[in-house]
Amino acid sequence: MSPTLTLTGRLNTSAADSRRGIVRVHREVLAALSLREWDAVSLTGARVSSAVVAAAPADSPTGLILLDDLTFSNLGIREDSAVVVAPVVVHGATRVTVRGSRLASVSVAEPTLRRALLGKVLSVGDSVSLLPRELGPEFASTKATASLARSVGITWTNELLTVVATVPEGPVSVQTNTAVLWEGSATTSASAPIPEAAESAAPNTATPNASAATPVPAAEPAHVRPVSELVGVDAQVARLTEWLGVTLDNPDVLRALGAQPRLGVLLSGPSGSGKATLVRSVCERRPLVEVDGPSVGALAAEGRRSAVKDAIARLSGGGVLLVTDVDKLLPVDGDPVSTLILDDLRAAIGNGSLALIATTSDAGQLDPRVREPDLCDRELTVGLPDAPQRAKLLGAILSEVPTQGRLDLDEIASRTPGFVAADLAALTRDAALRAASRATRDDTDAALRTEDLVEALTVIRPASRLESPDVALGSITLDDVGDMVETRQALTETVLWPLQHPDTFTRLGVEPPRGVLLYGPPGCGKTFVVRALAASGKLSVHSVKGAELLDKWVGSSERAVRDLFARARASAPSLVFLDEVDALAPRRGGSTDSGVADRVVAALLTELDGAEPLNDVVVLGATNRPDLIDPALLRPGRLERLVFVPPPDADARAEILKAAARNVPLSGVDLVDLAADLDGYSAADCSALLREAALAAMRRDIDAATVTADDVETARATVRPSLDPVQVAELAAYAERRAES
Repeated sequence: MSPTLTLTGRLNTSAADSRRGIVRVHREVLAALSLREWDAVSLTGARVSSAVVAAAPADSPTGLILLDDLTFSNLGIREDSAVVVAPVVVHGATRVTVRGSRLASVSVAEPTLRRALLGKVLSVGDSVSLLPRELGPEFASTKATASLARSVGITWTNELLTVVATVPEGPVSVQTNTAVLWEGSATTSASAPIPEAAESAAPNTATPNASAATPVPAAEPAHVRPVSELVGVDAQVARLTEWLGVTLDNPDVLRALGAQPRLGVLLSGPSGSGKATLVRSVCERRPLVEVDGPSVGALAAEGRRSAVKDAIARLSGGGVLLVTDVDKLLPVDGDPVSTLILDDLRAAIGNGSLALIATTSDAGQLDPRVREPDLCDRELTVGLPDAPQRAKLLGAILSEVPTQGRLDLDEIASRTPGFVAADLAALTRDAALRAASRATRDDTDAALRTEDLVEALTVIRPASRLESPDVALGSITLDDVGDMVETRQALTETVLWPLQHPDTFTRLGVEPPRGVLLYGPPGCGKTFVVRALAASGKLSVHSVKGAELLDKWVGSSERAVRDLFARARASAPSLVFLDEVDALAPRRGGSTDSGVADRVVAALLTELDGAEPLNDVVVLGATNRPDLIDPALLRPGRLERLVFVPPPDADARAEILKAAARNVPLSGVDLVDLAADLDGYSAADCSALLREAALAAMRRDIDAATVTADDVETARATVRPSLDPVQVAELAAYAERRAES
């Protein structure tokens, strides 16, 4: 059951948070609820709502929660009322339907609406404003703000919407591929005017027969960045420019060579990597009409086809049709209308005057007919930027932002593996929020510091790791793992040296180790070591526990393994952490699960030493039953280095207790003597003992200021050693056998 706390609601007077779906609590409350800043929380007053939580100013009382007037209204309470706060699981929304004023629903295009609500946590029945959740130097928010002011007028900041429905149900967050619709637009018929979402963006230049198309409300013009400002996509820009020039400008040359002047391009890459921005820049001087895949894909069947036909009609004089997130419009399990849309697209590009460019971040969910020779027969890929490119992207995003001192963008870039342009923009937004809060609190000029960006790194995750459980890195490094000298040295040689000194391995003519297996009793710090390792090497971590990849459906488990390693390659340098690997890769031939485990083992072996190399990717497994793992996984070239993590001895327990007691006010407790008396306690047991001692002190006196030796003795009656002597002996014997062999 999720932990809850009851706090007193007070009005948040900060203009930076007003009506943006943000509530603030004391950092101790965040810790008590196991929350990080910008996580989602459930709020219960007279009604239940949800919001994004952040830390309150340091001088704010612990028992308060700061809410804006809109959140008070959603909860149905007044100031000083009780608010029950709890963590809540929030899913990315596929579709959100809202209701607003007549002016807003007619004037605001649905792509603009999505940008205004991006990142907010919504529940059915809540009121929500059009104020973007995040401030800062981010293009999308600036564009949304300018468009709202242009569409609704100066009153747009006071405009309130009501959440009518969400898919899935429950608290959801608005993502970049969420279809955000005005109430009634999802049932648009073919004879009705196409909603703004169907248009998505106005063409760069007017088309001769635009008036003949179905009338649509005008959407905001798409912002176009000069090609010179694009970072890391020179090859893609050159190739796309060449294809468009030959097909649209010189079709006779192709015909003379016996080729049809037809161009269909599928542009793939991670979400937020700038695929649509690239197309707009290349097509700056050409007629361009966009179809927003998520919004149009959420329409009724006839509405979807009408939206596509309308976009094609607007380019009757020639130009480029851009379909963003085409997998949402034409999914792999398409219906009959998908066939008709594909026929319309084939006919449109058949005469050579119109080019089709479709973008996707999930090509596996795309209707395979899109990639047939008569449609999108050419493909381009936008990869993740490397560290120098990330530094340039940060420089471009922050080019007009006031700063205090020189920003160390190279350092930030080195600590953001796997981040795309949108992730870096989110990072700067979070940093800007911190700078704005500081400026408001101290009554100083707003200016960004390097520390703001560093602190933002603790809460912003890259898109490439959204599907992987998060491994909180914190500030610990291998230097802090003082009680595991041999383990630390083995991991440094196996994991960090290949990433930090690749030239040495090349000079010596050897391949670096591919993987490591940590084995030892439960609770002895294997996961802790992984966190320290990732922080030391500034690695992107992709974590999988036990049998999470196992699926009864044929092919699903193998695909999950491939996707895991694909994400790791894309966000290199990275670490793939296979926790409880004995459940994931057991010995083959003895399973009773229809061969699923055997196929997963085969997929793992293929990824570890298959044809596609694992450059700058290290695989780390952890288990307390190494004897159950398939032996093929432990041979050289795979998880070839086995590292035994023994239970802590007295000295190690003393170090663990000192670290755990860093913030615990102890009175009369000798940690060295206590550690010597805790034979059989694991690292986790030692930490649990001090937590229980603090709770014992609270039971003794709720206003207790210290934890005494008597409290520790009371806790020892509850927290017993968890290490099994038989298991420890078996693991030690296994380690000896491995050393002898």
